[in-house]
Amino acid sequence: MRSLIPWRWKEGQSAPENALTEFRREVDDLFNQFFGKSGPLSYFAGGFNPPFDISETDQEILVKAELPGVDPKEIEVNISGSTLTIKGDKREEREEKTENMHRVERSFGHFSRSITLPCEVKEDSVEAGFKNGVLNLKLPKTESSKKKSIKIDVN
Repeated sequence: MRSLIPWRWKEGQSAPENALTEFRREVDDLFNQFFGKSGPLSYFAGGFNPPFDISETDQEILVKAELPGVDPKEIEVNISGSTLTIKGDKREEREEKTENMHRVERSFGHFSRSITLPCEVKEDSVEAGFKNGVLNLKLPKTESSKKKSIKIDVN
């Protein structure tokens, strides 16, 4: 083992204990990328992490979630305090038959995404729509959350 460690360290190089720590971090990152939520094996583990677009106007917060293959009946939207949570299940099955081939493909997974809202919203006035696999939410702001401008007279 001692023959693997250089006798002198050049300026800018890390010491052996730092090199081992760095190597371990890189290996951990590699495993997390491969087996984590967005890695290539996450599909087989039932992982489904839909992308969200969140924007804000003076009057409301707009949330757009891409949920391809998700039945609208399987979507649950909750607002608790300043947290918006969208949950659901994706179940999809495709079957293809030809004279010499029979193929069935299935994909399914549970998802749950939570975001912290930047301001208070009127929970009883939330509008939701689902079209072509996209969930659109309109979250109207409370009056106290809306931006107010004050005009200052200069003399």
